[in-house]
Amino acid sequence: MVRLGELMMILELHRQGLSITAIARRTGRDPKTVRKYIDRGVEAPVYGPRSVGRPSKLASYMDFIRERVTAFPDLSAARLTREIRELGYVGAYTAVKRYLAAIRPENGPKPYEVRFETPAGVQAQVDFARFVVNFTDDPGTSRIVWLFSLVLGHSRFIFARYVLHQDLQTLLRCHMQAFAALGGVPIEILYDRMKTAVTGEDDQGHIVYNRSLLALAQHYRFQPRACRPYRAKTKGKVERPFSYIRQDFFLGRSFCNLDDLNAQLIDWLDTVANVRVHGTTQRVVAEAFNAEQPELQTLPEHRFDAVLKLERRVSHDGFVAVGGNYYSVPDRTRRVVEVQQLPDLIRILDLGNVVAEHPVLEGRKQYRIDRSHRTGVVVKRRTGVAAGISIGRIGDHVPMRSLAIYQAIGAQLAIGEQP
Repeated sequence: MVRLGELMMILELHRQGLSITAIARRTGRDPKTVRKYIDRGVEAPVYGPRSVGRPSKLASYMDFIRERVTAFPDLSAARLTREIRELGYVGAYTAVKRYLAAIRPENGPKPYEVRFETPAGVQAQVDFARFVVNFTDDPGTSRIVWLFSLVLGHSRFIFARYVLHQDLQTLLRCHMQAFAALGGVPIEILYDRMKTAVTGEDDQGHIVYNRSLLALAQHYRFQPRACRPYRAKTKGKVERPFSYIRQDFFLGRSFCNLDDLNAQLIDWLDTVANVRVHGTTQRVVAEAFNAEQPELQTLPEHRFDAVLKLERRVSHDGFVAVGGNYYSVPDRTRRVVEVQQLPDLIRILDLGNVVAEHPVLEGRKQYRIDRSHRTGVVVKRRTGVAAGISIGRIGDHVPMRSLAIYQAIGAQLAIGEQP
């Protein structure tokens, strides 16, 4: 319903000579609605009560929908339709949408927007979004997780993963995982001005990108491009999926841990998000991606091995701390080692020789111990299981060492030497 003030504005814009189309764009109203109010003049229209769907099919599910919307106000109509269909609903999606509109009115007219479409294989958009989750493995503790999302601009195909940090190493690793999943690389990638991607501007106002991101871009042959300040809508193809994922996937679910969260996300992407008919393109996302994929640039022959070199001290119990996590090194390793930090790998060198390699651990205060690093420990090998690998939190594990080590330490202490 148009308020009297908005009606007067429509009439005034018409008096100034603006076309009906221009007035519709200015007010966010349909041109037919604008023409109707111009024809009626200052007599404000009167509406009866709004219909709330077909009671014959939807009535028995209205209480369920109200309870879900009360608990999770942003749940999408598509998500609720799937849920009540599992309960036996056989009606139309539009009936659910109308009912939701009645119990959850929209917040006024939306402004006119210009859509930017890109050819196949040309552009992807990348960003992080913040989520708060309570894992059932750690009840009572709220955790912040970050959703990395890469959306192909032409097909709207979504690659997404939840991570615990949005630091540079995570950003690079997520890019590598996305390119591998897509089987190719777009020509350019659009970024918000996240600090891990954009470090600032030079004296001429040109964007300065993070050197590691530029190295990744050079390796995969894509061009990074930053959004203009305060113009988030230029990256709407990745901003809108964040709301879609939150409303259609995240809300109303429970997750054991980060691995379970990502497992459910991947299943939802494969069975819902990437097989739906997209509201803008009116194409099935997966079918559009199958047509776009051959237009992507081919993957490089060699893996990305850009290295951040660090010097670290080995702790008394044989661990090296990197990024808040702990990685084992063999006994008798020198106290000071070189660490090569790759996007998905931690490599540790002693006097130029590689003594340990570990996959990067998510989170903080996690440890990874290769029991073959501990002399005197018998490692039982089983088919299909990595030999002697333990992963957990610091404090949950006491490393096993040979008694000969402690005998040697005791002998040194007995004669007054430092071990």
